[in-house]
Amino acid sequence: MDISDPWSRERQEMVEQQIEARGIADARVLEAMGHVPRERFVPEARRAQAYDDCALPIGQGQTISQPYMVARSLEVATLAPDDRVLEVGAGSGYQAALLGRLCRRVVAVEVVEALAREARGRIAALGLANVSIVHADGSRGFAPEAPYDAILVAAGAPRVPGPLLAQLADGGRLVIPLGSELVQTLTVLRKVGNRVERTTHDACVFVPLLGNY
Repeated sequence: MDISDPWSRERQEMVEQQIEARGIADARVLEAMGHVPRERFVPEARRAQAYDDCALPIGQGQTISQPYMVARSLEVATLAPDDRVLEVGAGSGYQAALLGRLCRRVVAVEVVEALAREARGRIAALGLANVSIVHADGSRGFAPEAPYDAILVAAGAPRVPGPLLAQLADGGRLVIPLGSELVQTLTVLRKVGNRVERTTHDACVFVPLLGNY
């Protein structure tokens, strides 16, 4: 614990009680979540709740996801240090910052311009030069830097957007909450040659994916 950081105790308790205690075992994910300052990614009025065990509103009808669901998404993506990753739905930039600690290159797409601008500032303040925040329709992916080793979607969708599968590298993993607006299932699709292998994980509730796809 860093005694110079007033949030370090809450951050460590979040990791131990909300994440590790629920079975998240990926040491790299636990390390990243123990270092990235979540309090910087919530609105000032919500800062005291930054490490609560729940999603929080960040404005524009969007949320920062519950810490456990962020950790679970990162774990099932089976990320490697040399991976190139696309995040769809950057929101406040929190998961993008975590990805920046875990992977070589991160592109995070956000459809709401104000959120993209604010997230870009937070990422810059942390010195994460390997992370880019792009204002665009994330359901289309981001073709200029494809293919990706992993794509993480931080919004629920009734079906898999075709452009995202098309932008996966061979062996790449797409993590996406699939289902209705009321409840989804965290789903991983792995591209293996011309086949797509699907595994399902936790029930979850994310804000709806916006965009043409």
